[in-house]
Amino acid sequence: QNLKTWQKTNMDMTNGHNPAHTASHDQGFDSPVPSPIVANTTPREQWGGKYEFLLSCIGYCVGLGNVWRFPYLCYRNGGGVFLIPYFIMLFVAGVPLFLMELSLGQYGAAGPITVWKCCPLLKGIGIGMLCVSTLVCLYYNVIIAWTFYYLGSSFQSPLPWSCDAIANAAVCSNNTAGNSSSGRARTPTEIFWNENVLGLVNSEGLHDPGPVRWPLALCLLAAWIIIFLCMLKGIRSSGKVVYVTATFPYFVLIVLIIRGATLEGSLQGIAFYLTPDWARLASAQVWSDAASQIFYSLGIGVGGLLSMASYNKFDNNVIRDTIIITTGNCCTSFFAGFAIFSILGHMAWRKGVSVGEVADTGPGLAFVAYPEALALLPGSVFWSIMFFLMLFMLGVDTLFGNMEGITTAVLDEFPQLRQNNLHKSLFLGSLCFGFYLMGLLLVTEGGIYWFTLIDSFSTSFGLIIITLFMCIGISFFYGVNQFCQDILDMIRHCPPWCSKVLIYFKACWCFFTPFLLMVSLHSSVKTPLCLMQLWLNIN
Repeated sequence: QNLKTWQKTNMDMTNGHNPAHTASHDQGFDSPVPSPIVANTTPREQWGGKYEFLLSCIGYCVGLGNVWRFPYLCYRNGGGVFLIPYFIMLFVAGVPLFLMELSLGQYGAAGPITVWKCCPLLKGIGIGMLCVSTLVCLYYNVIIAWTFYYLGSSFQSPLPWSCDAIANAAVCSNNTAGNSSSGRARTPTEIFWNENVLGLVNSEGLHDPGPVRWPLALCLLAAWIIIFLCMLKGIRSSGKVVYVTATFPYFVLIVLIIRGATLEGSLQGIAFYLTPDWARLASAQVWSDAASQIFYSLGIGVGGLLSMASYNKFDNNVIRDTIIITTGNCCTSFFAGFAIFSILGHMAWRKGVSVGEVADTGPGLAFVAYPEALALLPGSVFWSIMFFLMLFMLGVDTLFGNMEGITTAVLDEFPQLRQNNLHKSLFLGSLCFGFYLMGLLLVTEGGIYWFTLIDSFSTSFGLIIITLFMCIGISFFYGVNQFCQDILDMIRHCPPWCSKVLIYFKACWCFFTPFLLMVSLHSSVKTPLCLMQLWLNIN
């Protein structure tokens, strides 16, 4: 009880809440408690309006993962069967954890580390968020660099990955001209991705990264400069940008779906996307991938949501925001899958093979399937520019949220940086430049191997551990009843449905969510051990 009272005192003073509100919880508390120290004397920024926070969270969640990662996981896990564990994980783990992180940040009005001043024992959760967010920022901007490279290449006519390009004449006229390691014919888009962009043919694996590919390095530098400039403007100006970044992607996806529906074989791809292979439900990897995608897409456990919520007004309705954001995010993932699989169906029809064989598995699926779709559109150069500009805006908007989690955590721990704009700018510039130097490894000829390694272990194993301890810590250390009461205190005028929904969330936080996280963790632990054994056998 003393611990909860201390948390309320610290949080209320940090957020500038009415002391009378806190006093109602302090009755009967006579034990000596260390005097709370409000380190940040500078008034904390707040969103310019409630819609700015809502749209910023949608822009943060609806990112590159909705376009290239979700369809890729469906493709790898047998198509439509992946939707079953995906939506189960969403309602049992994703939505409850999303609400928990938003509520924790809004009530505490602090970053991922400082917010745990209520219980120093759980401060490691915030440090873990900071570590995972660092890894995500490190490789996520590499995806933006790839997108930037494709955006620049899109200004060529004809597109360099289309059959109209002179360099691809031999490949397009002879199906056996370019064969992959599996012995099947490759398309110009696959050749452009593997050879022109990645330089993958010159590397043998993790032990052979090769030289830096300087065109990609320049794209990566440009991406970090843009991130630096966006972060300098603060949260108030970023709320205006999302009016474009949150709506423009839907326009492009609608165009791709309409175009894909007019192509031969598109129904074959949609059938592969929606028809479940029930035997795959017995695979633990499918459930682990579903949990990983929920965390990756919603941004849970990284600290970005917690940091953005910390700039909210105290009486913001977090339950309403949670339902709107999570529903919109997952519907976008499902919606984007139609654009991907309609094109894959057409590719399979052209090659005379099944949908499962039309492209190599990997995070570059969107950089193979989507460019080929764009090459089939009338005015392909224009639509290619629009599409990769859309991806670029999605990536920058999402990475801004991840970077906000890091900067908020550091600035809350060292408030003197927040008080001086010059020091804050120097810190942000040093952070971005450090990420750029570390990211150079991922833009070498073998960088895709390191990219896959970081992507696999930073978005599954680490996030599951962090969210599991966060769920257990809030439910059993802080107290789930007290946490629900804190949510009701923030909402104040709570409609009847809010109280009923909290009963469901309470059951998830105490039982269902930790159980699913532990099952997913068991599956995630076995994968690194198997890969390590394979690596030792090879070497």
